[in-house]
Amino acid sequence: MAEGNRIILTGEPKGVFEEIIVDGTPKPGTIMYRKNVAEVGGVGEWEPAGTTASLGMGADGDMIPIAVLLCFADHAACPPGKTADDAYVDADRGAVYFPVHGEKLNILFGNAAGTADDVTIGMKMIVDDGTGKIVPTTGTPKSEPFVALEAFTDPTADKLLAMQYSGR
Repeated sequence: MAEGNRIILTGEPKGVFEEIIVDGTPKPGTIMYRKNVAEVGGVGEWEPAGTTASLGMGADGDMIPIAVLLCFADHAACPPGKTADDAYVDADRGAVYFPVHGEKLNILFGNAAGTADDVTIGMKMIVDDGTGKIVPTTGTPKSEPFVALEAFTDPTADKLLAMQYSGR
């Protein structure tokens, strides 16, 4: 189960915050990627990682900058009153966070229906191409940016899970 009601769990985060315009309806904890469109008033448009095939990702576990979508409890630029469980609306203003090694965050785990995708403490996780959610490592990925801090057995839906950023 996710810890607390925020995305950033580290007490004094040292990473970088960036205000964004959200494309789509992702939930906080999703890994986001900048779209190839002009900024509006100095703010870029972002979508879940791998949504646009030609940008950033071509397969699960590809190496991309890790930018985590935040909720209002984490940053004032996010829609007021929206919690870590509330999806964004297309064109909402929001914020992403680029963590540094060792920081703890609640990250959105993507349940893959019909698979044995249990999570154990210490399990390495990769970013899913097309959803921006994290999933257990498979194959030989280029990047395994998160390590599970909690177990999750027999998932039936997407869920925020406590993770530590490994920077890998």
